[in-house]
Amino acid sequence: MVGIVVRRPPREHGGDPFFAELIAGMEDVLVPGGGGVLLQVAHDQAAELAVLERWAAHPRVAGAVLGDPVEDDPRPERARELGLPVLVLGGRAGGGTVPSIPVDNATPMLEAMAALVALGHRRIGRVSGPLRLGHTRERGDAFERGLRVAGLTGRSVESDYSARSGEAATRALLADDERPTAIVVDNDLAALGALAAARALGVAVPRELSLLAWDDSELCRLADPPLSVMSRDVHGLGVLTAEALLAVIDGAPPPERSPERPRLVLRGTTAPRRG
Repeated sequence: MVGIVVRRPPREHGGDPFFAELIAGMEDVLVPGGGGVLLQVAHDQAAELAVLERWAAHPRVAGAVLGDPVEDDPRPERARELGLPVLVLGGRAGGGTVPSIPVDNATPMLEAMAALVALGHRRIGRVSGPLRLGHTRERGDAFERGLRVAGLTGRSVESDYSARSGEAATRALLADDERPTAIVVDNDLAALGALAAARALGVAVPRELSLLAWDDSELCRLADPPLSVMSRDVHGLGVLTAEALLAVIDGAPPPERSPERPRLVLRGTTAPRRG
């Protein structure tokens, strides 16, 4: 048995499709050998560390995945002290000495920005994830770089990845005097909130506002209109994560394979800028 602990608001986590798909991929690897995945939602850093301590003392938990790495992340060092094998997903932590699966967040964001600029959009906003997360900052740096390359200005508004906060962030962006004609959204649920905000404000998608989201769950495909996305193979990422963690548990280096890069899929929420 292996564990994943994530720091998210518990009331908002239940509908997040990312972890469901990630765990499905991991269990494709683990279940045939009699294993499985424990998912624990923690409300703050102290709770995360307490979960690691419980798992280290649990005879059935062989290792853990540390997702959402942050700056000066204390979890890898605490896991080392506890003797709990861990793998960092989505970046490096622990001074780069802890086994990890790096994820390229910059290139897909630059591709997303280039696609929107090619559609003629000159005012582009972003609904980001929590700013404490490393991948949020990496995407944010790439967002700003994409704006500079195109000679544009824009701004980001933070969300907590929930639909409710995505709606609030989108309302804030659309309240600007020169409101954006395109918005990039950092995850599926926040993008559904962005759609709801546009609908409530009478802003037609995609005629007046284009939306482009991560990660492409079934929610994106069933949205009305279907969401354009940077489509990521989260199930495949789960398979890679489980294989790498099993290697770490066995005392071996993880396989030197990178996750598949997200690909642009244009659906019903993107269109050329009017006028």
